Amino acid sequence: MTTESPRWLKSSYSENGGNCVEVATNLAASHGVVPVRDSKNPGGPALDVPVDVFASFVSGVKGGLFGGV
Repeated sequence: MTTESPRWLKSSYSENGGNCVEVATNLAASHGVVPVRDSKNPGGPALDVPVDVFASFVSGVKGGLFGGV
């Protein structure tokens, strides 16, 4: 059995002094989750967000539902 490891990505807009999150979208199809972690603490915990919830969040950000994010 092969276990797929997260491939962590950080936004190209994340030049804000390290206050960033990283996501591992490569696990969405195979595991149904998008892990999210604090970029300042890569060895710390990750939050597994269900794919549909993550997609709704991204849609909300793009639609301006969270103000000037």
